[in-house]
Amino acid sequence: MKKLLVVRIRGRVVPKEVNETLKYLNLKRKFSATVIDDKPAYLGMVKKVNSYIAWGEVDKETIALLLRKRGRLIGDKKLTDNYLKENSSFESIDSLADALFKCKCTLKDTPNLKRVFRLSPPRKGFKKSTKKGVADGGILGYHSEKINELVKKMI
Repeated sequence: MKKLLVVRIRGRVVPKEVNETLKYLNLKRKFSATVIDDKPAYLGMVKKVNSYIAWGEVDKETIALLLRKRGRLIGDKKLTDNYLKENSSFESIDSLADALFKCKCTLKDTPNLKRVFRLSPPRKGFKKSTKKGVADGGILGYHSEKINELVKKMI
């Protein structure tokens, strides 16, 4: 089983069915991201909203970077190594990232950790259109390993 990173690219005005699916994925705002498993239920949701998101397989370094830079607790506090030591079974952010990558836990398993990462628009902008799919020379859809490069520009 692999971990997928899903980033919402397009804005708020979307059809009702698509909006509900995006809410199930915890992607309520533009430029928000989440890490999910590649279970068939999640893949069905991702395919339904494919024209509003960018997604692909995430690597362990990107998960650690997301948790370190954009990981937030309830109350908009930063996620720290000390918090993880005191309130969970993980020693550090890197150990949490490793467990997430190996599918041993989910973001929900860490108490008070928000399951969504708020990103900014990519530095130096999108190189491609935000209204076209990857196959047509755009940014939307399945990126495979290249999703890591996109998200590193957005952190």
